[in-house]
This record gives sequence, C-alpha cells and structure tokens, in this order.
Amino acid sequence: MYQYPLPIPTVAQPEFTETVDGRTVQFYSVSIEPYTKQVYPNLGPAHLVGYNATSPGATFYVPKDTETIIRYLNNGEETASVHLHGSYTHSAWDGWASDVMQVGQWKDYYYPNSESARTIWYHDHADGHTASDAYYGQAGTYIIYDPAEDALGLPTGQYDVPLGISDKIYQSNGDLAAPGKSPINFFGDTIEVNGQPWPYMAVEPRKYRFRILDMSLSRPYDLYFADPSGNWIQFQVIASDSGLFGGPISTSDLTISMGERYEVIMDFSSYAGKNITLGNNMQQAQINEFGNTNKVMMFVVGNTVTDNSNNGAVPSTLNGNIQWPAARTTVDHTFNFQMGGESVWTINGVDFNDANNRILARPPQGTVELWELHHTGGPAVHPVHIHLVNMQVISRTGGSRGVLPYETAGLKDVVLLEPGETVRVLAYYGPWNGVYMFHCHNLVHEDHTMMDAFNTTKLASMGYEFGSTQQYSDPMDTRFAPQDYSDEAFSPDALSSAVASLASLNPYAPASALMAAEASYYATVGYHGDLSSASTTMTIAASSSGYGFASTTATASTVASSVQRAKSAITTTARPTAKPSRHPRDFVA
Repeated sequence: MYQYPLPIPTVAQPEFTETVDGRTVQFYSVSIEPYTKQVYPNLGPAHLVGYNATSPGATFYVPKDTETIIRYLNNGEETASVHLHGSYTHSAWDGWASDVMQVGQWKDYYYPNSESARTIWYHDHADGHTASDAYYGQAGTYIIYDPAEDALGLPTGQYDVPLGISDKIYQSNGDLAAPGKSPINFFGDTIEVNGQPWPYMAVEPRKYRFRILDMSLSRPYDLYFADPSGNWIQFQVIASDSGLFGGPISTSDLTISMGERYEVIMDFSSYAGKNITLGNNMQQAQINEFGNTNKVMMFVVGNTVTDNSNNGAVPSTLNGNIQWPAARTTVDHTFNFQMGGESVWTINGVDFNDANNRILARPPQGTVELWELHHTGGPAVHPVHIHLVNMQVISRTGGSRGVLPYETAGLKDVVLLEPGETVRVLAYYGPWNGVYMFHCHNLVHEDHTMMDAFNTTKLASMGYEFGSTQQYSDPMDTRFAPQDYSDEAFSPDALSSAVASLASLNPYAPASALMAAEASYYATVGYHGDLSSASTTMTIAASSSGYGFASTTATASTVASSVQRAKSAITTTARPTAKPSRHPRDFVA
C-alpha cells in the first residue's frame, strides 16, 4: 500500500496563439490514442486509450478570458465526443452525445473561458460508451485561472495539485478488467489518484491547495485526512464546481460524487516528519465492499519548507462576486430520476434514445428557473449534471443529510441525489440559446439512457448587436461537424486558417453585456414561464428510500424485476436501447 509516487499530469501547451479583433485565442491539438502503461512494475502493462496517449490527460491552464480552440483527432477504437464539463460552451461544441467523431475523424472545439476561475474537466461523452471510454483513460483536468486571484495568497505552483480520484479493477496480468455490462453500477477494488493505485505524495510542512475531482464511474466518496493515530484533521474547502466560495468552509470530511469538484486547503505544518492519509469513509452497502477502498492515498510530510510564499492564512473573504441567480420560489420543472419507463434508467420515464420527446424543458434564454430533482428508484446514487448552467443548491429533503455547508457556499454544475432525496436547484439558463443535455453522472446510468435535454430557446428581441452569439444552438450543426483526416487539414497554414475562421465568427461576444441585456429585457416584460409543454412521461412508483444507496429490500435484482413488471404495464412504441458499455478488446488473465 502507498508504494508508488503520485503522478502529476503534464501541462498542455498551445501550438500557437492568435489575436483576433483584440481577443486572444490559443490553439491546441489532442489525439485520442490507444497505448500501454506500466501501472504495476512487476506485472504486464495495462491497455488504455487516452488523450495524447496519457491518462489522465494533460492539465490545461488557461487564463480567464483567453479563448481556446482544441482540435481533437480520433485515433482511438470507438467513436468519440468531447465535453468540457463546467464550461458554458455553445451547443455546437458542447460534446452532444450523438455528435461523434468516427475513428479517423477530427473536430475543432471552441471554448470561451470567460466565466469565473474554476477547476473543470474534459472527458468523453459519446452515446452509449462514455463509461468505458472514461474508465480506459479519456478524462483530464482543465483549469481556468484568474491572475486577479493572486492577491488572495493561495498556494500556487508545486503547492497547487489536481487529484483525480477513480476506481478500477486490475487482472492478475496487470491489465484492466473490463467494467462489465451491469446497468446498475460499477465499483472497482482499486482506488487510483491521477491514474496510480494508492499513491503517496511527498509534501512539505506547509499549506497545499488540492483540486479534487471524482472521475469514477459510480463511486462517490466521503474523504477525510487522518493523522498517524487515525484522528481526522480539519481542513478548509474553498471552491466547488463553479469557482471560489465567498469564504472558506472548515470541515473534517468532504462528500464528493461523480463529476463533482472541490478545492481544499490542507495545512501540513503540524505534521512534520509524519504520514497523513487521505481516506474514504463511504463504503457501499449494496455490495460486498472490497478490502482497501477505504484508503485513497498517503502524504509523507517532510521536515523542511523550501518556499514560504503563499503560505499564510486563508482570507475570510475569497470571492465577493458570485453570480447568484435571482430568487425564485415557483418550481418550473419536476424531474424524477428513476428506474423504469422507456429503459432501465430514465428521467420522467423518457430516455435519450427517444428523440421526439427527450427535450423535457424549454427555458427562454436568460431566464432563471427552479427545478426539483427526485431520486425515485434504484440501488444507486444519481449525481445530476446540468450542462451550460451554474446552479445554486436550494434545499434537500428526504434521507437524513440535508444540504451540506460546502454545497451552498458556491455555485455548482453537479448535485448528488441519494435514494429518497429531493433536491431543488436554481439556475440562470443562459447566456446562450441552444439544446443541451442533462443527465445522471453515474456514467453507467448515462450510457443506459438516463439522459435527456433542454432547449434554452432563442430570445429574438436581443437584436443585431448579439446576433453573432445566437447562431450555435444546434448541437449537430453541420458547419462544425467532424471531418475526415487529411494531411492537408493539419498543415500549418490550414490550422491557422481554421482558427481565424472560427474566431472571426465571434460566437462568445462579451457574455457580460449579453447577460445585462437579458436581465434588462426581463425586468421590463417579466418572466411568463417556460415555453415547454410536458412530454408524455412514464413515472413509476419509488423503489428506494433513505440515506445510503438502497433500502433493505431494494437490491439490484429485486429492483430490476420490479422495473420489468412496471414496464410490461406500459403501452409504448418500441425504441432502441443503449449500446452495452464495454471496451472493444476483451482482456483475459
């Protein structure tokens, strides 16, 4: 245990930078590549597929307000679609599950990076096999930083470390075991951080900033730092999905679910010469939990501080400019995340394959809506991710947790639903118009169609001034469709021309001005509700309740049986089901 050092992902470097109409645009290229990695030195290699043949992929550090264009070339083994999770990207570049690159194709993704500084991440989002693609390596960290934050004196450089946590299963030959075909969950017996099982990190006796991402398929964590005697140590949570909190939150543990990010400050100054462990206090009740999944990694604390800069007290005020959505008490939509309906996992009984009915909401561009999310079935948690928006967690009822302090201290793009819980979230649906996905970020559930869409409908009265921002609402826009590879398309002149062509569209014209114009419009005319008429739904009775994964009677087999019985009572047109979540190679011991 804790035998090998924590890998630190490389930093992505732009191939070139252009200035277009006063805007800075960086260009990167990334290739999806199969490769082998020696995870266990005394065993054979693991076969992976990663971005530029690394896993996790390189970490992007992008200055706020610097636009990026990333050309992804699919040299992998499956179709691919890339989602920059946590960015308010236009629909055309958001990674729609059906907007896939075939093997041998490429696509340019265009990102604004104009929101508040934050830790986000990029990962595959292809229809039907997102889970296996992420499992085998297609995920990485993307950090938008704001030089204005330097005045806060938070740890930087080698003291600012991304920690991507996931769980895997390895075979006796050193290769990964396939994540399997279960539609319920995947739980691995090996906890990895930055792609290394149970690593250690040598640290100095000073403060560190850790950017924690849950990159697992189905496993949430309750993380804690413990001293050599097993006592939990207080630390400070300073940020979540959408950036810095107003002020730090002190805690001794942190619940984080799939897709969520939290940033913490851990002070090792009192533990010179000692070992501090990062543990997991959330064990899965519905399986025979593996022996060491309560362990994550170890910090080996040295005796010397080589650099005392940015090592002072965390300021009591971190962010005085959180863009909280306007208050609203009327629930605009209620969504049941359930087993049953058109497929095993659905939202209001509708699955992603139902193209005629999968748009479940149509908030007008620039409005604020209150959504109510229910966990109404199944022995699993549902971390709900809503694309485009930053949401405020308003309330959580059912179960026994309530809303945790660090869930309400800032804005988020993922919120955890445990069985029996109801969560209300408030969000501003803008600034862009377009069709976006929302789904369960248990990627096994996403692949089994627990994903639908909403359409932020175009506000026509915005006029000519913002016309350049309203032309990218179609996630399958043929203007930006994947292209077949050619040497010519990758020549220096062709790359420069592609960047100039995209940037000249000015699709992210100042978002702040657009948001102000939207707010002014609704202040005058008022908000008259969603434009949606509800789709036909097939909601079934709840089959789980309480805190934890499942009630004492709701096992995977009994719930699946009840779902099949419920489905047999529903009269509906047959629709295709999701592809099995699997890797194209079958590895054997």
